[in-house]
Amino acid sequence: MMWEAEAVYENGVLKLDEPLPFQEHERVKITVRPQVESKGLTYGLIGWTGDPVAVQQVALEPEFGVTESK
Repeated sequence: MMWEAEAVYENGVLKLDEPLPFQEHERVKITVRPQVESKGLTYGLIGWTGDPVAVQQVALEPEFGVTESK
């Protein structure tokens, strides 16, 4: 079973937003990573070096929409 939860790090302690579904004293393995916005994960993927307004215009153009890619 895998479980994902969000927490806040305060004064050296992780404070979970919600309780986890584990038994008392049950051993678990954790991976901790900072929460980043999706734009932080995808920034720079297309290698665009031009005008950001042009990218936005193309991204919002219905001609290039998902339904048009069939």
